[in-house]
Amino acid sequence: MKFKMLTVSLFSALILVACDGENANEESNAEIKETDNIKELVLNYSERTLDAKSASISSERLIVTENDGQEVIYELPKDEFFISIAPYINQTHPCEIHSLTSCQGELVNEQFDVSIVDSNGDVVLDETLQTQVNGFIDLWLPREQTYRITIEHEGKKAETEFSTFKNDGTCITTMQLI
Repeated sequence: MKFKMLTVSLFSALILVACDGENANEESNAEIKETDNIKELVLNYSERTLDAKSASISSERLIVTENDGQEVIYELPKDEFFISIAPYINQTHPCEIHSLTSCQGELVNEQFDVSIVDSNGDVVLDETLQTQVNGFIDLWLPREQTYRITIEHEGKKAETEFSTFKNDGTCITTMQLI
């Protein structure tokens, strides 16, 4: 019985961390930096044109561990929330806090019709978007909202609801196209 409880506890803890096991909420002797180009910085890590030991993005911070082990924290915009979505057909992984350097989605460089509607029924986004080399679609949306997203690809469709409140997850890997 103790072994079963320990196994369940360990599995639950694993699900709550980023894709490669890094914890985006931990802070040690990190250097806190400001940048006017946070979106560009996030994009460069997502596209894997910038290299680091790890880079995770929580609801409030981008946390980068450089190759030399130095940790750098960047604050995210106060009015925008980052969310990364990896639609899939066959393979996915559990994720709550997105790792820009290690999360890998199944469908790379594919086109998707993406529609996002807010809780008032207003269309926030209705575009054809392409997944990046990591198989994710990165979006910046207004904070403190609840959204309904629909993704379509080659006659298959997935829908889900998500929100952009403090401490919400930044990684959606549960949208199976059927």
